[in-house]
Amino acid sequence: MTTRAGIRSGGAGAAPEIVGTSCGLGTVFGDLMRQVDAITLPEAASARVSRSTLLQLLETMRHHDAIHRAAGSVHSCAVFQDADLLVSIEDVSRHNGIDTVTGWMALHGVSGADKILFTTGRLTSEMVMKAAHNGVPIVVSRNGVTAMGCDLAAKLGMALFGRAANRRFLCYVGVERFDPEADAN
Repeated sequence: MTTRAGIRSGGAGAAPEIVGTSCGLGTVFGDLMRQVDAITLPEAASARVSRSTLLQLLETMRHHDAIHRAAGSVHSCAVFQDADLLVSIEDVSRHNGIDTVTGWMALHGVSGADKILFTTGRLTSEMVMKAAHNGVPIVVSRNGVTAMGCDLAAKLGMALFGRAANRRFLCYVGVERFDPEADAN
């Protein structure tokens, strides 16, 4: 691969500052998997989400993804602190979406420790890994969760919520990060 600026990447380890965004089990995935054991996320007691916060987040995203609703072939991705939306984007690729919002976090010095990542994309191991590498312990998706994504999240102590739309969601893993308090309505 050659970038516009002429930096060449010849394979694993050639240019570690260049990170690919695609799916699959290529060298980028392998490199990130080798780093998984070094990831430390905040303890479940300090990084949790309540049912009411999760429902507010879903309501916010219902009104915030105009292109996704109109086209259906675009993914939304957002970062929340509690129920407060920090940044939201829409892109044709779920990978580009998560890369964009986590890039925004890096540019603005925003730690992932107390954040929630929302996406309309499937929660694959790559998506879970990207969230974990950015320190985000709670991930929510309108879509499902793959077995590898679920296994990786369990290993890292993350919470994954899938099939999240309207007032419904499934907690696939990480229930210790969820506070199922009674709904006020």
